[in-house]
Amino acid sequence: MRTKDRPYVICHMVPSIDGRIVVRDWKLGSALREYEKTAATFGADAWIIGRISMEPYAGKARVPVRKNGAPIARKDFVAERDATSYAIAIDPSGKLRWEKSDIDGEHVVTVLTESVTDDYLAFLQSKGVSYLFGGKSRIDVAVVLRKLRSCFGIKRLLLEGGGKINGHFLAADQIDELSILVAPVADGSVGTPSLFNVAGRRTPVRALKLLSIEKRASDLVWLRYRVRQ
Repeated sequence: MRTKDRPYVICHMVPSIDGRIVVRDWKLGSALREYEKTAATFGADAWIIGRISMEPYAGKARVPVRKNGAPIARKDFVAERDATSYAIAIDPSGKLRWEKSDIDGEHVVTVLTESVTDDYLAFLQSKGVSYLFGGKSRIDVAVVLRKLRSCFGIKRLLLEGGGKINGHFLAADQIDELSILVAPVADGSVGTPSLFNVAGRRTPVRALKLLSIEKRASDLVWLRYRVRQ
């Protein structure tokens, strides 16, 4: 559902013709550059992915164990409010070991649950990494989006997650638009993630309105849809 108190969310992905999204064996080459090129056309303030996808960007810093210190309140921590762009990770249990507070100049924001340890919160603060709480034990996507708008002024957000993250947004009705670059690949694998995966519950079907269709370089087809309300 579109509201003014959260960012406009565009799910931007490059699936195979059969909807798979694990690209490592596809040998796409220049097609991935085309993906980044189309992403840039949206002028988004931020992009968001899950923990596993973010691990290569985060690093392997050590999380120190505090020997003493007062408990840290479960309140959002904003280290940088006026960055030109933001890289956002959904990391419910606090497992990413950030080496610095930015990715190529984009300020890092991590989304946690209140179950994370005080040691981890102290670690994030020491690194200058902003964090938001999305719930006590589970992430509430709608809450997180409102916080991204109010804390950082984010108006347009690219959702580039795995199937579970994308499916979580879809189930919560928090996707406004789909930007799909269909790769010239028939994957055929069984059990690998697809564009949207929601386990353990039925997701309401989302009707879409086609906005545009365009042939791009590297035999990609760019489809844009708006989610009907």
